[in-house]
Amino acid sequence: MNEEIKTYSRKTELITAFNKNYTQIAAQTPDFINKTRLKSIAEFEKVGFPSKKSEQYKYTNIESAFFGGYKRQYSPQPLSLDIREVFTCDVPELDNYLLLVNGWFYNTENKLMELQGGVLAGSVIEASKKFPELVEKYYGKHIENIKDPLSMLNMAFAQDGLFVYIPKGVVLEKPVQLINLIVATDELMIQPYNLIITEEGSSGSIVICDHSLNPQAFLLNSTTEVIASKNSKPEIYRQQNAHDHSVQISNTFITQKEGSNVNSVYVTLYGGTVRNNLFVNLSEPYSHSRSYGLWLADKTQHIDNNTFIHHTAPNCESFQLYKGILDDSSTGIFSGRILVDKSAQKTDAYQSNKNLLLTNEAKVRSKPQLEIYADDVKCSHGSATGQLDEDAMFYLCSRGIPKKESCQLLMQAFTTDVTDNISIAPLRDEINGLVEKRLRGELSRCNKCKVNCGK
Repeated sequence: MNEEIKTYSRKTELITAFNKNYTQIAAQTPDFINKTRLKSIAEFEKVGFPSKKSEQYKYTNIESAFFGGYKRQYSPQPLSLDIREVFTCDVPELDNYLLLVNGWFYNTENKLMELQGGVLAGSVIEASKKFPELVEKYYGKHIENIKDPLSMLNMAFAQDGLFVYIPKGVVLEKPVQLINLIVATDELMIQPYNLIITEEGSSGSIVICDHSLNPQAFLLNSTTEVIASKNSKPEIYRQQNAHDHSVQISNTFITQKEGSNVNSVYVTLYGGTVRNNLFVNLSEPYSHSRSYGLWLADKTQHIDNNTFIHHTAPNCESFQLYKGILDDSSTGIFSGRILVDKSAQKTDAYQSNKNLLLTNEAKVRSKPQLEIYADDVKCSHGSATGQLDEDAMFYLCSRGIPKKESCQLLMQAFTTDVTDNISIAPLRDEINGLVEKRLRGELSRCNKCKVNCGK
């Protein structure tokens, strides 16, 4: 009973805050986005926070994560430091990055860049003002059918975020990278919205990196919407590397048209409570989806990955591989659902979750699911959780490799099935280096930050 009262009070508090500050919130965005805000808050008011009674949130008490003294910024706030003087990206080939600070773009000179071939990259808010018809065509349209409460909340309070538009037939040679940086002395609730559109026959890579510059607690509830048009080939990479005092929620919606091919890789290095939701809709024939996830957890970290791959059209393929390494008293969750509609004949779907437990206190709950209504399909799923292979350990030790180093080598090899699918070589090398440091128990910061946020 007490839990229900708290949930209702928190929901009411957020709705009250939205109504009280709506004028300031709406002042940042055009009418079509504000209509989406009002619709989203109305939907959220109906459903509220997902509870542990919900099968999808059975092992993650997500509503409790929203309790705290989190403040919200309804407009960009002045900063007391030059971010680019204290933060630099360590991947030289990706040094031309976009910077989102506490949910807002602060570069007032050029918030929306036009790159080679007419590619647009920059602020969602700026794009919605300069190209309203283009943004309105896609903004929030592919989220409506999911009815996800956390995305509804995000769409209501949405701040700024990354906008990428790749025109028909254009190949984006250099990746677009967003640094999603948290810099605050107060506890903040941050809710960015990203929109990525790849038109017919186009391709390109998008990299999103979540970082923090200080150890202040924060809650990040982000939504990313990806529209992969006919025969397009977008690649989506996300690295979560903040600190253990954070709550990080990511909601990714990918809609695929005929012949599209989408590759997505999520790597979670640090975060106190992390919930990653991935929704993929294979809406037209001959589309291909490949999804990978890797998480490393220690102390009392809680990392929850939830996927929903919906096959609605025939002759489509989906592949999922998620891996976790858990130490100390950390917990990991994988819940993956593949739904094959009756109309989705000739579906080929595969799902796998594998986990390494380094202590007796670490726990994993894995729930792969298949729901098939077509009769001409090839679908499989599997899950395996255990400890390091003793035979492999014995073999390495017998060759003169110390036990600690043998453990390190085996764990590193375990992760490469995921990281090898990062096609950007400098990014892959950087993440492999961070993973190695993380497995050694070192501070895996990739931005020269002197603050030990991981402790």
